[in-house]
Amino acid sequence: MNLKDNLNAQPLLNLELLAKQVVEGFISGIHKSPFHGFSAEFAEHKIYNKGESTKHIDWKLFAKTDKLYTKRYEEETNLRCHMILDNSASMYYPEVKKLDVNNLNKIGFGVLAIAGLMNILKKQRDAVGLSIYSDAYNFYSSEKSSERHHQMLLAKLSEVATDTNPAKKTETYTYLHQIAEKMHKRSLVFLFTDMFQTAEEDEKLFDALQHLKYNKHEVVLFHLLDKEKELFFNFDDAPKRFVDVETNQQIDLYADNVKEAYQKELTSYLSDIKLKCAQYKIKYVAVDVAQNFASVFNTYMVERQKF
Repeated sequence: MNLKDNLNAQPLLNLELLAKQVVEGFISGIHKSPFHGFSAEFAEHKIYNKGESTKHIDWKLFAKTDKLYTKRYEEETNLRCHMILDNSASMYYPEVKKLDVNNLNKIGFGVLAIAGLMNILKKQRDAVGLSIYSDAYNFYSSEKSSERHHQMLLAKLSEVATDTNPAKKTETYTYLHQIAEKMHKRSLVFLFTDMFQTAEEDEKLFDALQHLKYNKHEVVLFHLLDKEKELFFNFDDAPKRFVDVETNQQIDLYADNVKEAYQKELTSYLSDIKLKCAQYKIKYVAVDVAQNFASVFNTYMVERQKF
């Protein structure tokens, strides 16, 4: 099921409403996922673990789902979650004239995914923070759970999604180190990026990712790609001019002439990323921005339970 198909095409400006619809669409279809048994109440419940007291089991929910959940109380919902968003020019691919939930580029997907996660975190009374970087550390806000803070982050995300002049370069290495230095309390960290960079070697990038593991943070890398074009390299047989949006370098060629070599190089690069993430105990999740948000929300649910 494509969650986007359940929503009317709407601009991303009303981000709070869209985030709510995306989350509700996910919950309504969750019985088809490995997490069947959850329902709209999942934000207020946690899975019953064998050996726990049965005192707080929600028997009404058990009657509906045939699974045991205990009621979650406010003092238990003290998760700190920090979202990190890459805001460089490559994240604005593919070019989209009007962003809506049926027509997203990488930055639009990242913004709406973060807004959806914020919607869930808000229901669970958890604290959320946000960092945005490109060729500068564009924005930072520490983890808070107030309504005012929530609205401020939504406004910033809406501003990013509709930016018509994004920064050309990406300095992921530099700013991930700076973000890591700012985060002192143990948090669940979600990084949304396409992993395209101009300034540093890959090894230095992975050093920065490892830095995020300091203070016992749990880190998830959501690797955003337009798989049809960026992974499978599916273009028609007409000659194409490919332009690097971050360096402005150009090359004219027929896509079929380089497709095999391109895919070989990219597959090797993706394998290196996955290997390094496994080495540093960072969860790697490949995300196709043309698909729905289920992989993001499912990952959140699993990581929260582990956290």
